[in-house]
Amino acid sequence: MTAARIRATVPGYEADDGTDRADEAFKRMFERDKAELREMGVPLETGRTSVFDTEDGYRIARADYELPEIQLTGEEAAAVGLALRLWESAQLAGAAQSALVKLKAAGVDVDPGGGIPLQPRLDAGEAAFEPVYAAARDRRAVEFDYQRPDEDAPARRHVQPWGVIAWHGRWYLGGLDLDRQQPRVFRLSRVVGTPRATGPGGAFEPPADLDLAGMVANQVGGQEQVVVVRARPGTAVGLRRWATPLGPTEDGAEDRLELRSSQPWGLADQLAALGADVVVESPPEVREAVIARLTRLAALGAPA
Repeated sequence: MTAARIRATVPGYEADDGTDRADEAFKRMFERDKAELREMGVPLETGRTSVFDTEDGYRIARADYELPEIQLTGEEAAAVGLALRLWESAQLAGAAQSALVKLKAAGVDVDPGGGIPLQPRLDAGEAAFEPVYAAARDRRAVEFDYQRPDEDAPARRHVQPWGVIAWHGRWYLGGLDLDRQQPRVFRLSRVVGTPRATGPGGAFEPPADLDLAGMVANQVGGQEQVVVVRARPGTAVGLRRWATPLGPTEDGAEDRLELRSSQPWGLADQLAALGADVVVESPPEVREAVIARLTRLAALGAPA
């Protein structure tokens, strides 16, 4: 389409009234819109379709930038719904809403409130979450007071934040402790007051082989405990990704999985959230912990 046709077709452009002022206003808006499209990754082609054309035209080839049809499993859609709750609380509501609109337009049903009403702890109770998350995103150093359980008073820490990660129901910051010049992990619930970002953005880069989960496991995790569960076929996809399969049960109705965790009570939260799809075989204390959580949940929904 030529610029003149776009001007006449697309609402919002300055109408062609034959004046130089209107032409200049249209040109400024048109150049701005072309630049925005290209910044968004939309390939805007310029050229002529025939040797008889007297001026250039513009074309957007939808096949060059549109995503293919999106197919999410039930587990994946639930994961997206959970992520939406985190993004909203991490000052990413605009981007999260845009992503949700695009998924719904593609026919993907994402329900942020769906699933069993056991909510994982995100950052609602962690006042330090947003400051350290923003510092890690912007690659800015951060300082805060940190209260260790074996110390009488909090100590000031200066850290290059590499990232924030959830581990067995709690949030941790992993990064380079600048005072000790060693990688360290900090539990956000032990941060006293509000962390403060210092220095310019882009001041550092995390290690290329960074494994935040491994950092937390090495520095926080205690002695591992083996937990054996039975899961219905086709369920508990997220659990299966880190479980060791032990084969089907004798009647073939369920799959047996072996889990290893240094935080069995945090694992009990995850298992309870899977509802009737998972049953704990052993150890008895984890099985009882899951039953206790489900019992409390049932009591919440009981009539007065």
